[in-house]
Parts: sequence; C-alpha cells; structure tokens
Amino acid sequence: MIHDLQKRPFVRLLFLWITGILLQVCFPIQQWSLCLLVPVSVALALSFCFSGQGHATYRTRWVWGMLFGCLLLFISIQATVSATQGLSHPRATSRLQQQALHVQGKMAHKLDQLRIDDDEKAILATITISYRRALSRDVRQKFSAIGVAHLLAVSGFHVGIVHGFLALLFSFIPKRRWWRWLHIIPVILPLWAFAFITGLSVATVRAALMASLYLLGEGLRHTSDKYNTLAAAAFLLLVYNPLNLFDIGFQLSFLAVFFIFWLQPALSRWIEIRNPLLAFPWNILTITMAAQIGVSFLCCYYFGRISTIFLMANLVLSLLASALIPLAMIWMVLPDSLSHIAVFQWPVEQLMHSFAWFVDHFSMIPGASLSMPFDFVSLIGSYAFLLLFLLHFLHYRRRAWILIAALTVLLITLWRVIFMQIGT
Repeated sequence: MIHDLQKRPFVRLLFLWITGILLQVCFPIQQWSLCLLVPVSVALALSFCFSGQGHATYRTRWVWGMLFGCLLLFISIQATVSATQGLSHPRATSRLQQQALHVQGKMAHKLDQLRIDDDEKAILATITISYRRALSRDVRQKFSAIGVAHLLAVSGFHVGIVHGFLALLFSFIPKRRWWRWLHIIPVILPLWAFAFITGLSVATVRAALMASLYLLGEGLRHTSDKYNTLAAAAFLLLVYNPLNLFDIGFQLSFLAVFFIFWLQPALSRWIEIRNPLLAFPWNILTITMAAQIGVSFLCCYYFGRISTIFLMANLVLSLLASALIPLAMIWMVLPDSLSHIAVFQWPVEQLMHSFAWFVDHFSMIPGASLSMPFDFVSLIGSYAFLLLFLLHFLHYRRRAWILIAALTVLLITLWRVIFMQIGT
C-alpha cells in the first residue's frame, strides 16, 4: 500500500486536503490550526541554522513529509474558512462565465430550428450543452426513475464521448516524436471549448481536466496512472473551492469514476468478447454496472430511490447518446449558411425522437424504481460492507462471491421494500 501511495503523490495530497476540510467543517479549529505551524517554523529555523551540514537527507524524508503535511493541513483549513465565509457573500459571475452562458444561450436558441417537440428540445439542450432551464420536473423524474439521471448532467460520460470522437477524427496523425503533439493539442482544445459552452460546471471541468492530464502525460511520454490523475483533478477542484466536497454532483461523479477504474476491468473479464461489435455494448454494460455499484447507496441516501432497470436503460440510451451528442454538437457549431447542414439535422431529429421514446417507455414499466431511503449510518455501513467484499473478491477472484453478494443485495432490497410497505 505504501508503494502505491508513493506512485500516486496526488492521492496523498488529496487525503490531507480533505482531512483539513472535514476538520474545519465538523470541528471548527481555525484558531487551533495555528499550532500546525509551530513544528514547521522550528524545522525551518533549525534547517537555516544548520544549513550545509547534511541534516536534510534522504533518511529524514519522513520528518519533512510530516512537516509538509502539517503545512498542507493548515492551508486547507484556512481555505475552508475563507470558502465558508464567502457563502454569506456570493461571488459575482466572472466575465468568463458570463461569456460561457451567453454562448450557451445562443446554441440553445438554435435548437428551435429542429422539428422536435419542446420536451425533446429541452432534453437535447441538457445532454449536449447543459442548458437545463427548459427541462420540466416530469422529465427529470422519468430519467431518475429508470436510473439514467447522470445523462442529464453533462459530465465524464459526455466528455468521454466528445474525446472519443475527436480521437477518432485525428487518428490519422502519427503518434511518434513531435507529431504526437499535433494529435494531442487538437483534442485538448475542443474538450475545453466543450467545457466552456456547458457553463464550466464542476463535473465537466473535472472530466476535461482528467482527459487533459492524461493526454499531456502521453505527450511527455509518461505513463499516466488513472488513480493519480483522478486524485489530481479532485485536488485541483477542491483547492479552487473546498466546499465542492459537499456538492452532490462532485461526490457522485468522482465516486462513479473511481468504481469504474477499480471494478470495470474485473467485470469485463467475466466474458471474453473479441468481436468489436459486441465488445462495445459489453463495455458500456460493465461500465454502467461498476458506476451503479459505486453510487447506488449514495443515491439511496440523497434521493431515497433506486432503479431496477438501470442496466437495460443505460445500455440502450448510452448507445443512442454516443451517436446523438457528437452529431448534435457538429450541427450546432456549423453556420446556418452551410448548404449541406440538413445532412446532420435529419439524423439528429430521428435520434432525438428515438431517445425520448425509449425514456418514456422505460419509465412506464411497473416497478422501474423502488423507494429505499438510507440514513447516514446505513450509508457508512453499506459502503464498508461493499469495500470489504470487493477487496476480498478482487483478491481471490471467486465468482461465487458475486452471486452471494447479488443475493444479499436482493434480500436487503426485498426486506426494505416490505418494511416500507408495512410502514405505510
């Protein structure tokens, strides 16, 4: 475990930064945090007095690491204090955000040219450019009931689609020597342009930041560690605003990505599929399973409901969204004066009709979602059981444990449902 932490320095930084945030929020220690500077000041003074005598050697790295940890904890606590005080004085919208919202509004207005109904326009504006103003409460409930509410929050899934499309578009560029930068830069810039027109939301910025760090690592010929990249993105967002830690979207987004990184490879190895036409939907299915396993308890805690058809709904709607989002983005950015713009408009309309049709029909399935409220103790206990089980399964590779876990979850679900029915 120590070796893994040494390979992932941002994991250590993130842990210390989150510790400082939680200490200040749970036990306000702003004044007492000054004590953390005492050992740092003493160490710096001694280092200055005995400079050149070889005291700061490799053997004392743990001491200097602890001193750096104290300093980082102090900065984290003070940053949390500053962010908390800023709640009573809301920040004015920056000029960059104003420009982003202006561009977003213009692109949303262009959707009026499509021959689709108002709800379909609202859904398309939401899943492409995160324009949620026209989205009705009824539509949101339908997405939530079938377990695909994440499609309405432009995040890693959407950025992944855009990244995959751009990578395919520029795949003809060689990836050797300085040519690889001609392959990386044309992908990074449109990714941040996409984050810009979606209003620079936390989830979109996180996904764009992760993709950029990964691509820059490739450009510098460094092997990018996915967990270190995820921790780096989380750390930078929490440095910018420590209170992002308590944002529901932040928690769901990072937890889903972590479980995809950790669990999806093991799930995908259950069935070895070599046919690329079958491998793509299988990967979507395993990604959905990994993400849903990771966020299901958190969804029960925040929303009190869980979907029973999320696998089928995610498989169908994710495949449709993989084609709809890039085509819709291309149609929106193309000028109206272009003579062949109708070539993109017709498939966008048909895909949007199909997308909305599946959402409506999935939501009408009886028992598509179940009421299952969690309190904080149930949340912590459920994740403790889940993590212990997954650590055991991934270590011993016994598939029977998955069946036992699935039956356990099913029994817990039935018990909660029967209990709720008796209570009502």
